[in-house]
Amino acid sequence: MARRIAEAAREAIRVGDDPLGRYRDKRDFAATPEPSGRAAARSGRAGLRFCVQKHAARRLHYDLRLELDGVLLSWAVTRGPSLVAGDRRLAVRTEDHPLDYLTFEGLIPEGSYGGGAMIVWDEGVWEPEGDPRAGMERGRLTFTLRGARLGGRWHLVRTGAGKERRASSKENWLLIKSDDEAARPAGTGDILAEEETSVVSGRTIADLKAGDVRRADWDTKLADPKAKPTAKKPPVRETSGRSPTRTAPPSHADLPGAKPGALPVFVPPCLATLSEKAPSGAQWLHEIKFDGYRLQARIEREEVALLTRKGLDWTRRFGPLAEALAGLGLGTALIDGEAVVENARGVSDFGALQAALKSGDTSAIVYQAFDLLHLDGVDLGGVPLAERKRLLALLLDDAPAGGRVRLSEHIAADGEAMVRHACRIGLEGVISKRADRPYRSGRGEDWRKTKCSARQEFVVAGYVPATSRRNAVGSLVLGVWEGDDLVHVGRVGTGFKEADAKALHDAIEAVHADAPPFAEPLPRAAAAKVRWARPELVAEVELRGWTPDGLLRHASYKGLREDKDPREVVREAPPPSADEPARRARGKARGKAGGKAMGASDGDAYAGIELTSPDRILWEGQGITKQGLADYYVEVAEWILPQIANRPLAVIRCPAGAQKECFFAKHPWAGLDRAVMTPTVGDDRLVAVRDLRGLVSLVQFGVLEIHPWGSTLDDPERPDRLVFDLDPGEDVGFPEVIEAARAVRERLAADGLESVVKTTGGKGLHVVAPLVPKAGWEEAKAYAAGLARAMAKDEPARYTDTLARKARVGRIFIDYLRNGRGATAVAAYSTRARPGAPVATPLAWDELGPEIAPDHFTVENLPARLAHLKRDPWAGLAETKQTLPKPPRRRK
Repeated sequence: MARRIAEAAREAIRVGDDPLGRYRDKRDFAATPEPSGRAAARSGRAGLRFCVQKHAARRLHYDLRLELDGVLLSWAVTRGPSLVAGDRRLAVRTEDHPLDYLTFEGLIPEGSYGGGAMIVWDEGVWEPEGDPRAGMERGRLTFTLRGARLGGRWHLVRTGAGKERRASSKENWLLIKSDDEAARPAGTGDILAEEETSVVSGRTIADLKAGDVRRADWDTKLADPKAKPTAKKPPVRETSGRSPTRTAPPSHADLPGAKPGALPVFVPPCLATLSEKAPSGAQWLHEIKFDGYRLQARIEREEVALLTRKGLDWTRRFGPLAEALAGLGLGTALIDGEAVVENARGVSDFGALQAALKSGDTSAIVYQAFDLLHLDGVDLGGVPLAERKRLLALLLDDAPAGGRVRLSEHIAADGEAMVRHACRIGLEGVISKRADRPYRSGRGEDWRKTKCSARQEFVVAGYVPATSRRNAVGSLVLGVWEGDDLVHVGRVGTGFKEADAKALHDAIEAVHADAPPFAEPLPRAAAAKVRWARPELVAEVELRGWTPDGLLRHASYKGLREDKDPREVVREAPPPSADEPARRARGKARGKAGGKAMGASDGDAYAGIELTSPDRILWEGQGITKQGLADYYVEVAEWILPQIANRPLAVIRCPAGAQKECFFAKHPWAGLDRAVMTPTVGDDRLVAVRDLRGLVSLVQFGVLEIHPWGSTLDDPERPDRLVFDLDPGEDVGFPEVIEAARAVRERLAADGLESVVKTTGGKGLHVVAPLVPKAGWEEAKAYAAGLARAMAKDEPARYTDTLARKARVGRIFIDYLRNGRGATAVAAYSTRARPGAPVATPLAWDELGPEIAPDHFTVENLPARLAHLKRDPWAGLAETKQTLPKPPRRRK
């Protein structure tokens, strides 16, 4: 997934517009005879060429290449193609190749990417069935081959969960032969064993490696079949036409900075310094920041040790990773990387990693390798990073795609643009590394980390017991070291799953202390009800920032860090600013000044609403509490209030949390704060809010979803927006929903209506068209129904406008019923009462893509996205002046 995310970032920031960018990035054309090539003009359907190359790299395989749009789509077929109908051969998608590669034969030097001998084993033309681009997007390509050795109908099918496009990622497909006249019965002979020569030169792999003259003889025989072989052996010629007089790249022992040395027991890790902005320039490489455990893999043939950043041996805890590394046959090596678990969106999740370790089910843990410090008796610590990563890529080239051991991809691009993209799609951040520097242990400026949201470790100084459950933590009291003093930084009161809250209670009680460990006394309110602890535990916490007096703001617990030394925990920050001494002085003095700690007891932190049971868990899977939900809405108030204020609302209340019983409500209930309005519209008394206090009042009553009308209280009988809810059937993928949203947009545009789009936090998308409130509800609903009906009529296999579930099988229901009087749709930025705490999120149209799913954004990652947006995707929505066309366009 890290590779896919890096590729998506490359595409999003317009780096690598050249479709052969990845191909060139992997090769040194001063060393390899391979063609550098250029992407050609788009080819027509007729005469599309293909080739199969036999490639004796570190492991023998066959490369299938299909011409399309001026490049060669490429797969490494590990066991080669089979003519037996139904045989499934693993085909790993690799980078696109230039068209010149169709006839390339030669020796790729050892030490280069793909080093080894290559011949053209088959060539010819291929004919796709249907649109091949749509087939690639969908993950199923059916085609006919007409080659010298392969013929008939074939299928390429992408494997694994999720069929989304992955921008030239290394992904697994299956190559399958159809049952036709070109197929063979099982057991009748293997075409790969029968045919071992090149269809271009007649050479075998062995001939090529030995420098055989057969290529020259073959050329001569083409001109004169009776000619005799030449006596002298000329140099091997590459059919690409490139000069064979190239020198192989130096071995890793000859690289600048490399030196002989025994495999070290452990190398203290290089650590990144926090930076406010990512660096830019050709000397920097940028990688996705992972959220896991840093592990150094010490490999000595089949013996593997996995060591934490403190040098602790955790091999037994990560046994399957050690087995996977041992199985790669790497000799001796020292690799730096991170053990992670990825969530459904492909983002590393520290909480999921901890849960996997606690349960003993480590099947989902993978190792993201990002540096190589030692290889086969050579110390590489002094070698520039760019060369270390090149060697690491070669070392892991044969690692199974999607396996436990993966290469952490990097991008040489504008760092700030990379950070913006990473934060917009909900990642933790970016690590930037100097490509020209050696590996230096300790924290320095060669590696810098730019985070999407503030996140660091804190010392656990105590806890406040939970009010809603027994023997559990309600909030943690935290500190950092400033010199020899432990300084109080506030509390964290959300992010505790049920099991976490109880396990933390037991862990802290095991290090109980009778007095606070802080250097300065705390105000009475901050110390109330706290059970103190010795400063021996380290918690990782995400926060939205700091208050002026240096306390945590809107913090969320992420887990205990067993790999961190409590004495190393300091306040992480960019280099001190001019007023840093004053801030430190305020921090030292705040105990005497009587400052108040922010936490679950701070009613005034929530617009004057005192939350009862603030530690009640509303989303068990994430440990998000009522306080956490209030924190979220305080953070996004300026974004959500324009979408819900002064509108009739329907809500979904889940007082005991999303995992328990929930119910729908649109009328007032007892106990509402005065900030919640109860207007009468027609014969109905409804619910509405006008400000943040009203919004937090809804949180107090367990409201997890907010669904506004499509009109305001100022003019409730005339809608100011249309909503098209695209609801896919169970067997419809999200790429098809994206296509449907774009189709709705095009039809609205044909009627002169601009539109915006948002995820729903569920399965689909909403397309929203703002209106001047002029037409009535019946007219708006009739227009929406007409558009849905026209789409269903034009493409009945894809769309339906029928509510019945049986009509949705294999189709997308275009729900126009959201546009009737009293009908509602989930508000932009509203949470959903679903697993994962997803949030309905506005997007720019150009953000719709495979890395964003309908439930991609959550309470946890959306605030960071908003903080890094340059522009509101729905900016100007209220100022868009457009009305329904009169009369509506008739569609045939």
